[in-house]
Amino acid sequence: MSRDNSPSPKRRRLENHCASEVNDNRCDTMEPQEIDEGLYSRQLYVLGHEAMRRMGTSSVLICGMKGLGVELAKNVVLAGVRSVTIYDPEDVKLSHLSSQFFFRAEDVGKNCAEVSKHRLAELNSYVRVSVLEGKLTTEAVKQFNVVVLTDSDLDTQKEIGDFCHKHNICFLVASTRGLSGQIFCDFGENFRIVDATGEQPISVLISHISCEEKSVVTCSDETRHNLDNALEDVYVTFSEVEGMTEVNGREFKMAGIGPFTFSIGDTSSFGQYVKGGIVTEVKKPKVISFKSFSDSLAEPELLVSDFAKWDRPGQLHVAYQALHQYVKEVGQLPRPYNKDDAARFIAIATSINGVAKSKVELDEQLLRKVAYVASGDVSPMQAVIGSITAQEVIKACSAKFQPIKQWFYFDAFEALPEESSELTAEAVTPTGSRYDAQVAVFGHDVQKKIEKLRWFIVGAGALGCELLKNMAMMGVGSSPEGAVYVTDMDTIEKSNLNRQFLFRPWHIQKPKSTTAVAAAMEMNPALHGVAHQNRVCADTEETYNDTFFESLDGVANALDNVDARLYMDRRCIYYNKPLLESGTLGTKGNVQVILPHITESYGSSQDPPEKSIPICTLKNFPNAIEHTLQWARDAFEGIFVQPGDYVTHYLTDPKFIERTLKIQGMQPLEILTQLKRALVDVKPKSFEDCVKWARQLFQDYYYNTIAQLLYNFPPDHMTSNNHPFWSGPKRCPKPVEFDVKNHTHVDFIMASSVLFAQTYGIKVPKARHELQSYVEEVVSQVTVAPFVPQTGVTIHTTDSEAQAAMSGAADQDDIERIVNTLPKPGELNGFKMNPLEFEKDDDTNYHMDFIVATSNLRAANYSIPPADKHKSKLIAGKIIPAIATTTSMVVGLVCLEMYKVIQGHKKLSSYKNAFINLALPLFGFSEPIAAPKNKYNDVQWTLWDRFDVKGIKPDGTEMTLEEFIAYFKTHHGLEISMLSHDVAIIYSFFMQADKVQQRMKMPLSEVVNQAGKKKTPSYVRSVVLEICCTNSSDEDVDTPYVKYTFR
Repeated sequence: MSRDNSPSPKRRRLENHCASEVNDNRCDTMEPQEIDEGLYSRQLYVLGHEAMRRMGTSSVLICGMKGLGVELAKNVVLAGVRSVTIYDPEDVKLSHLSSQFFFRAEDVGKNCAEVSKHRLAELNSYVRVSVLEGKLTTEAVKQFNVVVLTDSDLDTQKEIGDFCHKHNICFLVASTRGLSGQIFCDFGENFRIVDATGEQPISVLISHISCEEKSVVTCSDETRHNLDNALEDVYVTFSEVEGMTEVNGREFKMAGIGPFTFSIGDTSSFGQYVKGGIVTEVKKPKVISFKSFSDSLAEPELLVSDFAKWDRPGQLHVAYQALHQYVKEVGQLPRPYNKDDAARFIAIATSINGVAKSKVELDEQLLRKVAYVASGDVSPMQAVIGSITAQEVIKACSAKFQPIKQWFYFDAFEALPEESSELTAEAVTPTGSRYDAQVAVFGHDVQKKIEKLRWFIVGAGALGCELLKNMAMMGVGSSPEGAVYVTDMDTIEKSNLNRQFLFRPWHIQKPKSTTAVAAAMEMNPALHGVAHQNRVCADTEETYNDTFFESLDGVANALDNVDARLYMDRRCIYYNKPLLESGTLGTKGNVQVILPHITESYGSSQDPPEKSIPICTLKNFPNAIEHTLQWARDAFEGIFVQPGDYVTHYLTDPKFIERTLKIQGMQPLEILTQLKRALVDVKPKSFEDCVKWARQLFQDYYYNTIAQLLYNFPPDHMTSNNHPFWSGPKRCPKPVEFDVKNHTHVDFIMASSVLFAQTYGIKVPKARHELQSYVEEVVSQVTVAPFVPQTGVTIHTTDSEAQAAMSGAADQDDIERIVNTLPKPGELNGFKMNPLEFEKDDDTNYHMDFIVATSNLRAANYSIPPADKHKSKLIAGKIIPAIATTTSMVVGLVCLEMYKVIQGHKKLSSYKNAFINLALPLFGFSEPIAAPKNKYNDVQWTLWDRFDVKGIKPDGTEMTLEEFIAYFKTHHGLEISMLSHDVAIIYSFFMQADKVQQRMKMPLSEVVNQAGKKKTPSYVRSVVLEICCTNSSDEDVDTPYVKYTFR
């Protein structure tokens, strides 16, 4: 029997998919399900609609509602299964508050499951959350598709696990013990995986297929196919191949030959290849088999979490069995740092290993650590194990991604003190505090340090929410001296609710930072949270100044863009502050630890830049939907953003034309042409004018431009090398005739005319549901001029030609003629234009309607398969796929590293950078890279070093430029040949002598102001100076920068 808490929102009917599709379980009686794309948008890009539909039919039982269980349940509820039932017969204790973020002090004494139920239900109104009453029996678990045990004994795990295996119910076990964790998965003997990796199928253009017994397929333009897979067979299919048409639509098993070639076997009976073709990877479902819990316990299959500790899983497998046996014999876990308890535990582990089928070599030091901290409970470890387990539950429900087979162990014993001396039992004695379970691991002294910390979280999105949750549980900034600062300039949107778990529907449109801090302070009222709504950049350095940064103990980035990350990286280097960097992309996550004077910085290495689309491909020769979507985004900017910006500047800035004419190349002509079009050529007076304009735009885009391209390069056009022009990546287009009965055609006219009207402040006369018939009526009466090809039109076929044309000088007569036709700003009193700001997540604003129609019509020109709105939004909106499990797991790893930073660990080997892919699953850990060393004279230095020069002399006056140069010669044996600040040169050996002589006698800060032509703000106490130097041998040497303090 269970009690539920299930709001019943309106739902759009979708086809139901029985859970038997996933694991052959019986199909419960199911209500019609909806996928709320507004809520699940980012997760849909990770899992896909089919996987989400399968999840929507799944019922999950989670046993245990302490820190681990609630982390797991939180992520499963956010993911959107049909129902989550929770079970925990125990009552809340104060020590549970060390990691159970839904417990409050006033909940002590209440049932754990009942307290958790309502707060879990708030996370997702589409998921029914209920409490299982009575005892946990095999009969009780029959109704569920997935059963997860946390906080359970070994006998229960065997009983429930073996029952689930027999009845084909997916079964998982998750446990944590201090600084280690365990996961077990059994999804039955015939678990079908629809997609093991979640990656998009690889698709590559080809240039040739040989006609022979051992065929060779060659990729176009030396493009790597990336189809090799050493672990399993790869299948491919072909399309649009001319000549050897037998391969189209047929599957082949491929065999790699080289990076640009592969074989599909015997093609000798096929026709001769002529041209064209696309090869696409075929993703095939696969079936895997799991052993039962009892069988796997005896003969475990272990997934390695850290190859630097490859022998740990086997030892921890024995250790966890020993902990169960210890509790059975003693009635409790080993006491913290109790040597007698540890010795008894080691003896039990040795005994279990002695009779095991697969014996392992035990490390007593490791086992002692397990025993010492087994009774501890730290929030970051619950976050790591709970999130990974939640992802395995999602795999069980969705049949998406490769499950863990079958045991996974993880530990972070490097977070314990580096020195060999152990904590004493007195150092971890409980005091009746909410932090007692964390003190059991690290001791009272570390806990006091944690509470006094002053930390800066940059970003209050998904990562920021998880950081705040963990820090609140840890007690960061909870003493009078401590604080946690959070800044984020964004407000909460519906799509955030799926993974930014501190937010609820009633928080939409409220500031992220203030809402997140308030929620974290509810979790731990002692937390001193300070919320800001600022962007971190040069403009906010008055707020985030020397005083602010110097007061910090560290920074945690929770950002979603590289520029902001690099900026914070530079600030942390300047102020010598540790930086914990992390990021996610779907099921992939990474963690980087950046430590002053120990590691390299975030900016020391960067990912290669994103591959850009060549200009000519975009303008004339698209061959993929990504190209047409980018073209549509450019069209949006060129029609609805830039003209409005130019007109606004023209009307408000008297020198706009003068400044525009000073720009080099063709840009002045382009700007003025857009200005003239907006103010003269296409300026509408009514919405009907907007519809007529949109119809002409359709004609220009999809008929006239394509017809002109084919006039210049007919379908049978040959290159100078006598090869077909329309071959390889160049797809021969065809014009599209407007058809009022075609929905995409009408969608384009509707979206274009509405957006065009908005830029001119013209009211749309009809509501959205009535607009289509009105537009169809108006557009049917529009007559467009027939296409007449133009001679002498140059169409660039290479990027070098296009760039050369853009860099050329504009015709001054053309510019002058346009300027003379522009109405004077004074003649346009009261007129204004409204540049639009692209917003992908508002389904009512016509922005994505325009993008989808514009892109798909161009795709129709070039016979490219169209994309629906969901896929178009991902590509055109540059959406980062995201899922709550990855975020919470990554932040758990970040906070485990934070424990090391707090304690001042110095060994590089103590820290762990991480790269995780929960889909595969793949766990990669490595030492951070040491900061590279440089040298001048006999002095070694790294990016963390600098010259700290105090500019104020004992008499209170500031040193002059002359004295500054002399200081370096005297104290460092360096002759300064050039000195600069920002982009301004302050001094150089080639500077005019009179200017040098004048500046030499000036205080250095005044020279900085003079050279930079701006006054240093009053809140700035020091400036960064770059120096070029020679040593005593007159050799150029690399040196650190200078921090010059003058206030």
